[in-house]
Amino acid sequence: MAEIRVPELAESITEGTIAKWLKQPGETVDKGEFIVELETDKVNVEVISEEAGTVQELMAAEGDTVEVGQVIAIVGAGAGAPAQPAAPVQPAQEQSAPAATAPVASESVAEEATSGDRLIASPAARKLAREKGINLADISPVDPMGRVRVQDVEAHSTAPKQTAASAATKQEAKVDDGRVERVKMSRRRQTIAKRLLEVKQNTAMLTTFNEIDMTNVMELRSRKKDEFFDKNDVRLGFMSFFTKAVVAALKKYPKVNSELDGDELIMKNYFDIGIAVSTDGGLVVPNVVDADRKNFAEIEATIGELAKKARDNKLTLADMSGGSFTITNGGVFGSLLSTPILNGTQVGILGMHTIQKRPIAVGNNVEIRPMMYVALSYDHRVIDGKDSVGFLKMIKELIENPEDLLLGS
Repeated sequence: MAEIRVPELAESITEGTIAKWLKQPGETVDKGEFIVELETDKVNVEVISEEAGTVQELMAAEGDTVEVGQVIAIVGAGAGAPAQPAAPVQPAQEQSAPAATAPVASESVAEEATSGDRLIASPAARKLAREKGINLADISPVDPMGRVRVQDVEAHSTAPKQTAASAATKQEAKVDDGRVERVKMSRRRQTIAKRLLEVKQNTAMLTTFNEIDMTNVMELRSRKKDEFFDKNDVRLGFMSFFTKAVVAALKKYPKVNSELDGDELIMKNYFDIGIAVSTDGGLVVPNVVDADRKNFAEIEATIGELAKKARDNKLTLADMSGGSFTITNGGVFGSLLSTPILNGTQVGILGMHTIQKRPIAVGNNVEIRPMMYVALSYDHRVIDGKDSVGFLKMIKELIENPEDLLLGS
Protein backbone atom coordinates (compact mmCIF):
# COMPACT_ATOMS: atom_id res chain seq x y z
CA MET A 1 0.00 0.00 0.00
CA ALA A 2 1.43 3.39 -1.00
CA GLU A 3 0.24 6.92 -0.30
CA ILE A 4 0.33 9.52 -3.06
CA ARG A 5 1.21 12.86 -1.51
CA VAL A 6 1.38 16.38 -2.91
CA PRO A 7 5.11 16.85 -3.61
CA GLU A 8 7.29 19.80 -2.70
CA LEU A 9 6.62 22.27 -5.50
CA ALA A 10 8.68 25.37 -4.83
CA GLU A 11 9.65 27.51 -1.87
CA SER A 12 6.84 29.97 -2.53
CA ILE A 13 4.13 27.38 -3.32
CA THR A 14 2.47 25.58 -0.42
CA GLU A 15 -0.75 24.35 -2.02
CA GLY A 16 -2.41 23.54 -5.31
CA THR A 17 -5.70 22.51 -6.85
CA ILE A 18 -6.59 19.08 -8.23
CA ALA A 19 -6.96 19.94 -11.92
CA LYS A 20 -7.51 16.45 -13.31
CA TRP A 21 -7.25 12.88 -12.10
CA LEU A 22 -5.41 10.85 -14.74
CA LYS A 23 -6.28 7.57 -12.98
CA GLN A 24 -9.51 6.46 -11.31
CA PRO A 25 -10.15 3.89 -8.54
CA GLY A 26 -9.81 0.38 -9.92
CA GLU A 27 -7.34 1.36 -12.65
CA THR A 28 -3.77 0.09 -12.65
CA VAL A 29 -0.81 2.41 -12.50
CA ASP A 30 2.88 1.74 -13.19
CA LYS A 31 5.72 3.06 -11.08
CA GLY A 32 6.63 6.50 -12.40
CA GLU A 33 3.32 6.90 -14.27
CA PHE A 34 1.39 10.14 -13.92
CA ILE A 35 -1.65 9.85 -11.69
CA VAL A 36 -2.89 13.43 -11.20
CA GLU A 37 -2.41 16.93 -12.61
CA LEU A 38 -2.12 19.75 -10.06
CA GLU A 39 -2.74 23.39 -10.86
CA THR A 40 -0.60 25.81 -8.84
CA ASP A 41 -0.35 29.58 -8.80
CA LYS A 42 2.24 29.48 -11.56
CA VAL A 43 2.27 26.19 -13.48
CA ASN A 44 0.54 22.83 -13.80
CA VAL A 45 2.42 19.89 -12.29
CA GLU A 46 1.87 16.19 -13.05
CA VAL A 47 2.42 13.92 -10.04
CA ILE A 48 3.72 10.38 -10.49
CA SER A 49 3.02 7.22 -8.51
CA GLU A 50 6.08 5.92 -6.65
CA GLU A 51 4.63 2.39 -6.67
CA ALA A 52 3.01 0.10 -9.22
CA GLY A 53 -0.42 -1.29 -8.39
CA THR A 54 -4.10 -0.42 -8.46
CA VAL A 55 -5.63 2.90 -7.45
CA GLN A 56 -7.58 2.07 -4.29
CA GLU A 57 -8.97 5.46 -3.32
CA LEU A 58 -8.90 9.13 -4.30
CA MET A 59 -8.75 11.35 -1.22
CA ALA A 60 -9.61 14.61 -2.99
CA ALA A 61 -11.88 15.60 -5.84
CA GLU A 62 -11.11 17.66 -8.91
CA GLY A 63 -11.28 21.32 -7.89
CA ASP A 64 -10.23 20.67 -4.28
CA THR A 65 -7.38 22.65 -2.75
CA VAL A 66 -4.61 20.42 -1.37
CA GLU A 67 -1.47 21.24 0.59
CA VAL A 68 2.11 20.07 0.12
CA GLY A 69 2.54 16.73 1.91
CA GLN A 70 -1.19 15.94 1.97
CA VAL A 71 -2.25 12.39 1.03
CA ILE A 72 -4.44 12.59 -2.06
CA ALA A 73 -4.61 8.96 -3.22
CA ILE A 74 -3.92 5.38 -2.15
CA VAL A 75 -2.27 2.84 -4.47
CA GLY A 76 -2.18 -0.83 -3.51
CA ALA A 77 -2.30 -4.35 -4.85
CA GLY A 78 -5.53 -5.92 -6.11
CA ALA A 79 -8.77 -4.39 -7.38
CA GLY A 80 -9.70 -0.93 -6.23
CA ALA A 81 -13.00 0.57 -5.27
CA PRO A 82 -15.55 1.46 -7.97
CA ALA A 83 -14.75 4.74 -9.68
CA GLN A 84 -16.67 7.56 -8.05
CA PRO A 85 -16.08 11.23 -7.28
CA ALA A 86 -14.06 11.75 -4.16
CA ALA A 87 -15.82 13.30 -1.20
CA PRO A 88 -14.63 16.79 -0.34
CA VAL A 89 -11.76 16.63 2.12
CA GLN A 90 -12.60 18.50 5.31
CA PRO A 91 -9.83 20.68 6.73
CA ALA A 92 -7.95 19.04 9.60
CA GLN A 93 -9.35 21.48 12.13
CA GLU A 94 -12.88 20.30 11.39
CA GLN A 95 -11.97 16.80 12.53
CA SER A 96 -10.70 17.99 15.91
CA ALA A 97 -12.36 18.10 19.32
CA PRO A 98 -15.93 19.42 19.88
CA ALA A 99 -16.44 23.17 19.73
CA ALA A 100 -16.91 23.34 23.49
CA THR A 101 -13.30 22.30 24.03
CA ALA A 102 -11.82 24.39 21.22
CA PRO A 103 -9.88 27.48 22.30
CA VAL A 104 -11.21 30.94 21.44
CA ALA A 105 -9.43 31.80 18.22
CA SER A 106 -7.88 34.96 16.86
CA GLU A 107 -7.41 35.68 13.15
CA SER A 108 -4.38 33.39 13.09
CA VAL A 109 -6.35 30.36 14.25
CA ALA A 110 -7.36 27.86 11.58
CA GLU A 111 -10.63 28.51 9.79
CA GLU A 112 -13.86 26.55 10.14
CA ALA A 113 -16.27 25.51 7.40
CA THR A 114 -20.02 25.25 7.61
CA SER A 115 -21.89 22.30 6.21
CA GLY A 116 -23.85 22.56 2.99
CA ASP A 117 -22.30 25.47 1.11
CA ARG A 118 -18.90 25.09 2.84
CA LEU A 119 -18.75 28.76 3.75
CA ILE A 120 -15.29 29.51 5.15
CA ALA A 121 -14.85 32.00 7.99
CA SER A 122 -12.42 32.48 10.84
CA PRO A 123 -13.76 31.78 14.36
CA ALA A 124 -13.30 35.46 15.27
CA ALA A 125 -15.33 36.50 12.24
CA ARG A 126 -18.11 34.06 13.18
CA LYS A 127 -18.21 35.37 16.75
CA LEU A 128 -18.37 39.00 15.61
CA ALA A 129 -21.09 38.19 13.08
CA ARG A 130 -23.18 36.50 15.80
CA GLU A 131 -22.78 39.53 18.07
CA LYS A 132 -23.87 41.90 15.31
CA GLY A 133 -26.69 39.63 14.10
CA ILE A 134 -25.17 39.33 10.61
CA ASN A 135 -25.66 36.33 8.35
CA LEU A 136 -22.25 35.25 7.06
CA ALA A 137 -23.80 34.38 3.69
CA ASP A 138 -24.63 38.07 3.19
CA ILE A 139 -20.99 39.16 3.48
CA SER A 140 -18.79 39.72 0.41
CA PRO A 141 -15.23 38.78 1.49
CA VAL A 142 -12.12 40.46 0.09
CA ASP A 143 -10.18 37.18 0.11
CA PRO A 144 -10.21 35.72 -3.44
CA MET A 145 -10.64 32.25 -1.91
CA GLY A 146 -13.88 33.37 -0.26
CA ARG A 147 -12.71 33.31 3.37
CA VAL A 148 -14.61 35.70 5.64
CA ARG A 149 -12.38 37.69 8.00
CA VAL A 150 -13.16 40.08 10.87
CA GLN A 151 -12.53 43.09 8.62
CA ASP A 152 -15.16 41.77 6.17
CA VAL A 153 -17.74 41.60 8.97
CA GLU A 154 -16.82 45.12 10.12
CA ALA A 155 -17.10 46.47 6.56
CA HIS A 156 -20.49 44.80 6.10
CA SER A 157 -21.82 46.18 9.38
CA THR A 158 -20.92 49.76 8.43
CA ALA A 159 -22.17 49.53 4.83
CA PRO A 160 -25.44 51.31 3.91
CA LYS A 161 -28.41 49.06 4.62
CA GLN A 162 -30.60 47.80 1.78
CA THR A 163 -34.19 48.87 1.52
CA ALA A 164 -36.83 46.17 1.35
CA ALA A 165 -37.32 46.88 -2.35
CA SER A 166 -33.61 46.57 -3.16
CA ALA A 167 -33.34 43.41 -1.07
CA ALA A 168 -36.26 41.91 -2.98
CA THR A 169 -34.61 42.87 -6.25
CA LYS A 170 -31.37 41.21 -5.13
CA GLN A 171 -33.26 38.09 -4.15
CA GLU A 172 -34.95 37.97 -7.53
CA ALA A 173 -31.57 38.27 -9.23
CA LYS A 174 -30.48 35.11 -7.44
CA VAL A 175 -33.19 33.11 -9.16
CA ASP A 176 -31.64 30.93 -11.83
CA ASP A 177 -33.48 31.99 -14.94
CA GLY A 178 -30.65 31.09 -17.29
CA ARG A 179 -29.57 34.67 -17.90
CA VAL A 180 -26.47 34.45 -15.73
CA GLU A 181 -23.92 31.75 -14.98
CA ARG A 182 -21.49 31.58 -12.09
CA VAL A 183 -18.11 30.17 -13.03
CA LYS A 184 -15.47 29.65 -10.36
CA MET A 185 -12.19 31.33 -11.22
CA SER A 186 -9.24 28.98 -11.62
CA ARG A 187 -6.47 29.14 -9.05
CA ARG A 188 -4.20 30.76 -11.62
CA ARG A 189 -6.76 33.41 -12.55
CA GLN A 190 -7.31 34.17 -8.84
CA THR A 191 -3.57 34.53 -8.37
CA ILE A 192 -3.24 36.77 -11.42
CA ALA A 193 -6.03 38.99 -10.11
CA LYS A 194 -4.52 39.17 -6.64
CA ARG A 195 -1.01 39.99 -7.84
CA LEU A 196 -2.13 42.62 -10.35
CA LEU A 197 -4.09 44.34 -7.58
CA GLU A 198 -1.07 44.17 -5.26
CA VAL A 199 1.13 45.78 -7.92
CA LYS A 200 -1.36 48.61 -8.43
CA GLN A 201 -1.63 49.21 -4.68
CA ASN A 202 2.04 48.83 -3.73
CA THR A 203 3.93 50.63 -6.51
CA ALA A 204 4.08 54.18 -7.81
CA MET A 205 3.40 53.00 -11.36
CA LEU A 206 3.65 55.44 -14.22
CA THR A 207 3.63 54.93 -17.99
CA THR A 208 5.49 56.82 -20.70
CA PHE A 209 4.88 56.44 -24.44
CA ASN A 210 6.65 56.76 -27.76
CA GLU A 211 6.08 55.63 -31.33
CA ILE A 212 8.35 53.70 -33.63
CA ASP A 213 8.61 53.88 -37.40
CA MET A 214 8.72 50.18 -38.33
CA THR A 215 9.69 50.78 -41.98
CA ASN A 216 13.34 49.73 -41.74
CA VAL A 217 12.88 46.70 -39.50
CA MET A 218 10.01 45.43 -41.65
CA GLU A 219 12.10 45.87 -44.80
CA LEU A 220 15.07 44.09 -43.21
CA ARG A 221 12.89 41.25 -41.97
CA SER A 222 11.26 40.85 -45.39
CA ARG A 223 14.67 40.78 -47.07
CA LYS A 224 16.30 38.32 -44.65
CA LYS A 225 13.45 36.05 -43.52
CA ASP A 226 13.90 33.29 -46.14
CA GLU A 227 17.65 33.13 -45.68
CA PHE A 228 17.20 33.23 -41.91
CA PHE A 229 14.73 30.34 -41.96
CA ASP A 230 16.89 28.20 -44.29
CA LYS A 231 19.89 28.69 -42.01
CA ASN A 232 18.25 28.40 -38.58
CA ASP A 233 14.99 26.47 -39.17
CA VAL A 234 13.11 29.15 -37.26
CA ARG A 235 11.20 32.18 -38.49
CA LEU A 236 12.48 35.71 -37.98
CA GLY A 237 9.92 37.76 -36.07
CA PHE A 238 9.86 41.15 -34.41
CA MET A 239 10.25 39.81 -30.86
CA SER A 240 13.96 39.05 -31.31
CA PHE A 241 14.59 42.65 -32.42
CA PHE A 242 12.69 44.06 -29.43
CA THR A 243 14.38 41.63 -27.02
CA LYS A 244 17.80 42.68 -28.29
CA ALA A 245 16.83 46.36 -28.07
CA VAL A 246 15.57 45.89 -24.50
CA VAL A 247 18.83 44.21 -23.41
CA ALA A 248 20.88 47.06 -24.89
CA ALA A 249 18.68 49.66 -23.18
CA LEU A 250 18.84 47.82 -19.84
CA LYS A 251 22.63 47.89 -19.99
CA LYS A 252 22.57 51.66 -20.45
CA TYR A 253 19.82 52.22 -17.85
CA PRO A 254 20.52 49.54 -15.18
CA LYS A 255 17.92 50.80 -12.70
CA VAL A 256 15.22 49.57 -15.08
CA ASN A 257 16.70 46.09 -14.52
CA SER A 258 16.51 46.31 -10.74
CA GLU A 259 14.15 45.39 -7.91
CA LEU A 260 13.14 47.29 -4.78
CA ASP A 261 13.55 45.41 -1.50
CA GLY A 262 12.67 47.59 1.47
CA ASP A 263 15.11 50.50 1.38
CA GLU A 264 17.58 48.69 -0.90
CA LEU A 265 17.82 48.30 -4.66
CA ILE A 266 18.73 44.87 -6.00
CA MET A 267 20.71 45.60 -9.16
CA LYS A 268 20.48 42.62 -11.49
CA ASN A 269 23.53 41.86 -13.58
CA TYR A 270 21.68 39.32 -15.70
CA PHE A 271 19.12 39.72 -18.47
CA ASP A 272 16.30 37.18 -18.19
CA ILE A 273 13.59 38.74 -20.33
CA GLY A 274 10.02 37.66 -19.63
CA ILE A 275 7.78 37.26 -22.67
CA ALA A 276 4.06 37.47 -21.87
CA VAL A 277 2.10 34.61 -23.47
CA SER A 278 -1.69 34.41 -23.58
CA THR A 279 -3.21 31.01 -22.74
CA ASP A 280 -6.73 29.75 -22.05
CA GLY A 281 -5.92 29.84 -18.34
CA GLY A 282 -4.62 33.42 -18.39
CA LEU A 283 -1.46 35.35 -19.10
CA VAL A 284 1.83 33.66 -18.18
CA VAL A 285 5.33 35.09 -18.40
CA PRO A 286 8.11 32.56 -19.08
CA ASN A 287 11.64 33.90 -19.38
CA VAL A 288 14.25 33.96 -22.11
CA VAL A 289 17.19 33.26 -19.82
CA ASP A 290 20.47 35.10 -20.53
CA ALA A 291 18.96 36.89 -23.51
CA ASP A 292 22.13 38.97 -23.79
CA ARG A 293 24.08 35.82 -24.68
CA LYS A 294 21.68 34.59 -27.34
CA ASN A 295 21.65 35.51 -31.01
CA PHE A 296 18.50 36.29 -32.99
CA ALA A 297 17.88 32.65 -33.95
CA GLU A 298 18.32 31.40 -30.38
CA ILE A 299 15.92 34.04 -29.06
CA GLU A 300 13.28 33.21 -31.68
CA ALA A 301 13.64 29.48 -31.00
CA THR A 302 13.41 29.97 -27.23
CA ILE A 303 10.31 32.16 -27.50
CA GLY A 304 8.66 29.58 -29.79
CA GLU A 305 9.42 26.74 -27.38
CA LEU A 306 8.16 28.68 -24.35
CA ALA A 307 4.95 29.71 -26.14
CA LYS A 308 4.23 26.08 -27.08
CA LYS A 309 4.90 24.88 -23.53
CA ALA A 310 2.60 27.61 -22.20
CA ARG A 311 -0.27 26.61 -24.48
CA ASP A 312 0.24 22.92 -23.59
CA ASN A 313 0.43 23.65 -19.83
CA LYS A 314 3.96 22.26 -19.78
CA LEU A 315 5.83 25.24 -18.36
CA THR A 316 8.06 24.46 -15.39
CA LEU A 317 8.75 26.62 -12.35
CA ALA A 318 12.26 27.18 -13.73
CA ASP A 319 10.72 28.66 -16.91
CA MET A 320 8.77 31.18 -14.81
CA SER A 321 11.35 32.15 -12.18
CA GLY A 322 13.99 34.86 -12.06
CA GLY A 323 12.86 37.29 -14.75
CA SER A 324 14.32 40.79 -14.61
CA PHE A 325 12.18 42.65 -17.18
CA THR A 326 9.05 41.83 -19.21
CA ILE A 327 7.82 42.46 -22.75
CA THR A 328 4.12 42.13 -23.56
CA ASN A 329 2.73 42.38 -27.08
CA GLY A 330 -0.91 43.43 -27.15
CA GLY A 331 -0.49 44.18 -30.83
CA VAL A 332 -1.14 40.55 -31.75
CA PHE A 333 -4.73 41.14 -30.61
CA GLY A 334 -5.05 44.48 -32.36
CA SER A 335 -4.37 46.75 -29.38
CA LEU A 336 -3.40 50.24 -30.53
CA LEU A 337 -2.37 51.62 -27.13
CA SER A 338 -2.35 50.39 -23.53
CA THR A 339 -0.66 50.85 -20.15
CA PRO A 340 0.78 47.46 -19.13
CA ILE A 341 0.92 46.57 -15.43
CA LEU A 342 4.26 45.66 -13.85
CA ASN A 343 5.09 41.99 -13.49
CA GLY A 344 5.53 41.08 -9.83
CA THR A 345 8.52 42.80 -8.21
CA GLN A 346 10.01 44.00 -11.49
CA VAL A 347 10.18 47.78 -11.94
CA GLY A 348 9.67 47.95 -15.71
CA ILE A 349 7.58 46.41 -18.49
CA LEU A 350 7.52 47.22 -22.21
CA GLY A 351 4.21 47.15 -24.06
CA MET A 352 4.22 46.63 -27.83
CA HIS A 353 1.16 47.38 -29.93
CA THR A 354 -0.32 46.82 -33.37
CA ILE A 355 1.46 48.22 -36.43
CA GLN A 356 -0.75 50.75 -38.16
CA LYS A 357 -0.07 52.89 -41.21
CA ARG A 358 -0.31 56.57 -40.33
CA PRO A 359 0.70 59.88 -41.94
CA ILE A 360 3.83 61.27 -40.28
CA ALA A 361 6.26 64.08 -41.02
CA VAL A 362 9.47 62.91 -42.71
CA GLY A 363 11.60 65.99 -43.09
CA ASN A 364 9.32 68.56 -44.67
CA ASN A 365 7.08 65.94 -46.26
CA VAL A 366 4.16 63.92 -45.01
CA GLU A 367 4.44 60.18 -45.70
CA ILE A 368 2.41 57.10 -44.85
CA ARG A 369 4.54 54.89 -42.60
CA PRO A 370 3.89 51.70 -40.57
CA MET A 371 3.94 52.97 -36.99
CA MET A 372 3.83 51.25 -33.61
CA TYR A 373 3.05 52.86 -30.27
CA VAL A 374 5.20 51.51 -27.43
CA ALA A 375 4.67 52.01 -23.72
CA LEU A 376 7.00 51.67 -20.75
CA SER A 377 5.31 51.24 -17.39
CA TYR A 378 7.73 51.69 -14.49
CA ASP A 379 7.91 52.10 -10.73
CA HIS A 380 8.52 55.80 -10.15
CA ARG A 381 9.95 55.05 -6.70
CA VAL A 382 12.98 53.56 -8.46
CA ILE A 383 13.09 55.11 -11.93
CA ASP A 384 12.96 58.82 -12.69
CA GLY A 385 11.39 60.33 -15.77
CA LYS A 386 14.78 60.99 -17.35
CA ASP A 387 15.77 57.31 -17.29
CA SER A 388 12.34 56.05 -18.36
CA VAL A 389 12.12 58.40 -21.32
CA GLY A 390 15.74 57.71 -22.27
CA PHE A 391 15.17 53.96 -22.06
CA LEU A 392 12.16 54.08 -24.37
CA LYS A 393 13.87 56.52 -26.76
CA MET A 394 16.83 54.15 -27.08
CA ILE A 395 14.53 51.25 -27.99
CA LYS A 396 12.88 53.45 -30.63
CA GLU A 397 16.26 54.38 -32.13
CA LEU A 398 17.49 50.78 -32.23
CA ILE A 399 14.34 49.42 -33.86
CA GLU A 400 14.35 52.22 -36.41
CA ASN A 401 17.98 51.35 -37.19
CA PRO A 402 17.94 47.54 -36.96
CA GLU A 403 21.39 47.10 -38.54
CA ASP A 404 22.83 48.43 -35.29
CA LEU A 405 21.16 45.53 -33.45
CA LEU A 406 22.51 42.99 -35.92
CA LEU A 407 26.03 44.38 -35.66
CA GLY A 408 25.78 44.50 -31.88
CA SER A 409 24.70 40.87 -31.59
